[in-house]
Amino acid sequence: MRYSHASKAVVLSAALALTLSACGGGSSDSASGEGDGSYVVTANTTEPQNGLLPANTNEVGGGRVMDLLFTGLVSYDAKGKPVNELAESIESKDSQNYTIKIKSGQTFSDGSPVTAASFVDAWNFGAAAKNAQLNSYFFESIEGYDKVSAEKSKEDKMSGLKVVDDTTFTVKLAQPESDFPLRLGYTAFMPLPEAAFEDPKAFGEKPVGNGPYKLTEWNHDVNLKMDVNDKYDGPRKAANGGIDFKVYQSTDSAYSDLQSGNLDVLDQIPPGQLASYQDDLGENSVNSPYAGNATITIPSYLDHFKQDEEGNLRRAAISKAIDRQLIIDKVYQGGKSIAKDFTAPVLEGYSDSLPGSDVLNFDGDEAKKLWAEADKISKWDADKEFTVGYNVDGAGNKEFVEAVVNQLKNNLGIKASAQSFSSFKELRAKVTAYTMTGSFRTGWQADYPSLYNFLGPLFGTGAGSNDGKYSSKEFDDALAKGLAATDPAEGAKTFNEAQEILFKDLPAIPLWYQAVQGGWSTNVSNVEFGWNGVPLYNEVTGK
Repeated sequence: MRYSHASKAVVLSAALALTLSACGGGSSDSASGEGDGSYVVTANTTEPQNGLLPANTNEVGGGRVMDLLFTGLVSYDAKGKPVNELAESIESKDSQNYTIKIKSGQTFSDGSPVTAASFVDAWNFGAAAKNAQLNSYFFESIEGYDKVSAEKSKEDKMSGLKVVDDTTFTVKLAQPESDFPLRLGYTAFMPLPEAAFEDPKAFGEKPVGNGPYKLTEWNHDVNLKMDVNDKYDGPRKAANGGIDFKVYQSTDSAYSDLQSGNLDVLDQIPPGQLASYQDDLGENSVNSPYAGNATITIPSYLDHFKQDEEGNLRRAAISKAIDRQLIIDKVYQGGKSIAKDFTAPVLEGYSDSLPGSDVLNFDGDEAKKLWAEADKISKWDADKEFTVGYNVDGAGNKEFVEAVVNQLKNNLGIKASAQSFSSFKELRAKVTAYTMTGSFRTGWQADYPSLYNFLGPLFGTGAGSNDGKYSSKEFDDALAKGLAATDPAEGAKTFNEAQEILFKDLPAIPLWYQAVQGGWSTNVSNVEFGWNGVPLYNEVTGK
């Protein structure tokens, strides 16, 4: 899903991928224990980058709201297991042609019906080039995507989508892909009411969804208020009276509010409190790994960092110049683990010993040697400054980026500095416009439980979250081969082979795997963090 401000487990087994039958809720059915079901929970967030449209939301500020505002064919329980929401069944005999039946009688919060067309129209809207949606890449697998997504294309309907009746539609993929059903809980695949297409920009400011909550107020850069949607009838029913997301510019302020009882749920602890927060909060704290990582992206559109020999040498030099463990120990109190690949250890199929991964090992002498080799191709100006951008509203960003640039200065002998942005929204706006003048911190929080989710959306040619404009036919072909595998183990093997290409090109430099370090106030109970590090907000109750 999505870029983390700090977006699971498995390529589906063939049997599960081919048929997802209707089933009850997962662990999110109801909150355990007694609690106040009318209590409005306050939680931290960042300002969403864009209006709240499913196919245009790929960062956590908007993502956490969208996950509550909308519900799709499936959702994921606390462990990442897919649970049918609107899907009655998702069936295929060949992993290429899918028949999807939705439950009848479902409505959006304004009372308008959720039909098969609600999905087909939303997916076509998300894929069409003329609508410029950041998540359009997620529809790449569907037949006809190449035509509607082509630059200046006037076509707006993919040939692979057909409405059969009000509760049935079919999907034809360009090739067999066994994990397609697993993706369908991600934001991009949410349905939209007919009103959304009349004025998408206006709709994004006042969206109407079909999830467990409805957005009642959006005060930009201040808060987003969500009330319970009484028309929702699914496995994620709200156990509280609503969620009030408060936009913070500083996690220190958020932590202070948590301690004073003015904030109920906080999903990231500021570095200055990491050594003591578990003692301070006691049982109201969490420190657990999740499906997420941290990286630095150096765009290929920057001078000296093109996709060529010089650019690859410089990226490798920078990677080897970073002492990841030292930063983890000093900034995060040892609460992260060094990255060994581009995904996350909690994923099935993960390997910590892929060929080429030694480029992630700290070696100051080798870093200088690689930088000198690059200088023989094209000399780096001694007065030129290498910058690393970061947003100040994310816990630890300032501290770790400053540590990185100090190591680059010391280990490479170059000028380097941290470039601050006042908010995650401001940083992402420049990143997605491809106007950055230097490198920048990135991080990925899984959208759905698959190795592919850490690879295709970030590094596939033309992908909406491919911030560095990386493009490799060899890598794209490896992804396509992995998706087409009907055996999960074979698919994982191919995805890992694709990572070997990434180690050579380093379109992003892996740093460490994420762990959710958060806490909650004494005002609330039943707080649990899910497989992707996001609190299960609907389960939280007041005491």
